[in-house]
Amino acid sequence: MCYFLTSDGHQNKKLMTKVKLGLKENWQQFTLLVIINAFVGGMVGLERSILPRIAEVEFHIAAKTAILSFIVVFGITKALTNYFTGALANKLGRKNLLVIGWVIGIPVPLLLMYAPDWNWIIAANILLGINQGLTWSSTVVMKIDLVGEKNRGFAMGLNEFAGYISVALIGFATGWIATEYGLRPYPFYLGIGLVFLGLVGSWLFVKDTKHHSSKEGETSQVSMLKNIFIDTSWRHKNLGSVTQAGLINNLNDGMAWGIFPILLATKGFNLQEIGIITAVYPGIWGIGQLFTGKMADFYSKKLMLFWGMLLQGIALILFIWASSLTNYIALSAVLGIGTAMVYPTFLATIAENTHPTDRAKSIGTFRLWRDLGYAIGAILTGIIADLFSINASIIFIGALTMLSALIILFRMSDYQKTNHIKDSSSEFELHLK
Repeated sequence: MCYFLTSDGHQNKKLMTKVKLGLKENWQQFTLLVIINAFVGGMVGLERSILPRIAEVEFHIAAKTAILSFIVVFGITKALTNYFTGALANKLGRKNLLVIGWVIGIPVPLLLMYAPDWNWIIAANILLGINQGLTWSSTVVMKIDLVGEKNRGFAMGLNEFAGYISVALIGFATGWIATEYGLRPYPFYLGIGLVFLGLVGSWLFVKDTKHHSSKEGETSQVSMLKNIFIDTSWRHKNLGSVTQAGLINNLNDGMAWGIFPILLATKGFNLQEIGIITAVYPGIWGIGQLFTGKMADFYSKKLMLFWGMLLQGIALILFIWASSLTNYIALSAVLGIGTAMVYPTFLATIAENTHPTDRAKSIGTFRLWRDLGYAIGAILTGIIADLFSINASIIFIGALTMLSALIILFRMSDYQKTNHIKDSSSEFELHLK
């Protein structure tokens, strides 16, 4: 028995010496994970522009709370799966969780194609939530493992760019297909291709990154958290500020997902125009992260989060007075810019404030609260829209988003600036020596 333990330990040491951290050193695996995450995002894009319309036209559902029920179950399921993905990442392995996520996603497009009633759509979204929680969380953790301390913001920008540009492209494509060939089944054929490519790519070509995480843990200067869940949820000033902002960000995204197609239909826009408007927001969000992710490595994360949340809140409230296609496209672009500023910065800030051993679970906790925002946003939006009006729900969510920006401004410390001062003083000391 002792021999085998020694042999395993020796083998692990050999693997650890071969492991190198960095984007350049791991570009092949990193690129593969970016592509995989594009397939992950595409699965959400399947529903983005047409599912509320299917609820009204095919299933004759009128109440906004009922229509938004698919977002509620998706958000809750994805949020809980995020948490358990983070908690199990070190035990079961990142790659295994990624592959399991794709297997669970196999029935989703088929259910969306042939669902005989709305309950089947709800079931599809439960499976989609599990698929998204396992696959997206795994790719996030694996990319952070690969790049090490440098280029975290850029790495997250690339990851989220791939996911959300795919949401936009597939969302636009399903809207166009629905206009040309009908709401079902043709738009969802895209989902079969996405599942196949995602599963095969993850199973055959992705490698686990647990040794990269262990390698960084040997040199990390960040203290371990006392209670990962409580600290990430609120007690740690930086982590807690990021977590509440993540929840509010996805709360307003949940509203945009469910309410915007309904709002635009009442304004007289057709499915193709709705597809364009709803694609601009995640499209700008996705493309913008190529730049904002890199910015998060150099500029104040606190200020990027503050201005990003504030921009979102302003854009949402201005939606009330928009009237033309041009107005809605412009405001969708502003909303996308604001979201692009915060999304990679959220994850880069979590990584910066956690020890590598704590990181997967901390990211899982953050993503639990962030994606609960989908459910909370859909419930709040539906209730306010049914009791008052769609405009009232948009104003309420916009105000909440601006309040979140103020919490960041007054509670969060400027970790980036502090780190820069420490790095500069260390270099000065080395120079003197």
